[in-house]
Amino acid sequence: MAHRHLWLLPEAAAEAFVARMGGTALLTDSERARCERPLAPRGRLRRVAARLLARHALSDRSGLPVGSWRFRTTEGGRPEPDSPAGCGLRFNLSHTDGLIACVVTDGGRACGVDTEGSPAGPDALAHLPRHFALPERAALRAMEDDAARAARVAAYWVLKEAYLKALGTGLRRELSSIAFTGLTGPRIHLDDVQRPSAHWHFDLVHPTPHHVVAVATEHTEGSGLLTTTLTG
Repeated sequence: MAHRHLWLLPEAAAEAFVARMGGTALLTDSERARCERPLAPRGRLRRVAARLLARHALSDRSGLPVGSWRFRTTEGGRPEPDSPAGCGLRFNLSHTDGLIACVVTDGGRACGVDTEGSPAGPDALAHLPRHFALPERAALRAMEDDAARAARVAAYWVLKEAYLKALGTGLRRELSSIAFTGLTGPRIHLDDVQRPSAHWHFDLVHPTPHHVVAVATEHTEGSGLLTTTLTG
């Protein structure tokens, strides 16, 4: 059994997926309220689909009914399974225009996922690199191809987001305190000035020509990332 499983739901398939899962019937009152906060209709649909995707993914990995899942929120704002007790599964969600992602790990392993549009747009190219670590900024300066540089900025961003989500801190950390190298090699390396980083594993996935997904997983060796894309 793979220690980490990435589930992808294209936004074009979200409406059919939500309908197949019974709409919002599985959600708690508080989840429904969060999904109904003033957003564009597409944003509301992505929120509902993401919460249902988590239940679907957790049930697929555990064999438990989709209606059995309840969640608690940590002090850092991270959702964790509250029941069924003792399942040992953890998960994380991310969504952006066009794509919803959920990662599930077993054995109590911390995990984080982030998905963004790729390549990075002009605003991101202008503002994000100044927050990156020195080795990352040097790597960007050395790249002569503008398209490759824009794709690398997006990759650095999702890696940082996924890692900080896995830690449960979110973007309260200085992004320059985290450096990623080896993005084109067999293994992505992390240098975190605040904590040991050797036991973290990172995956970069390009599920469409317009998206990049990063997965951060704690204590994972010898197991590939299993990816499932749903079609509704």
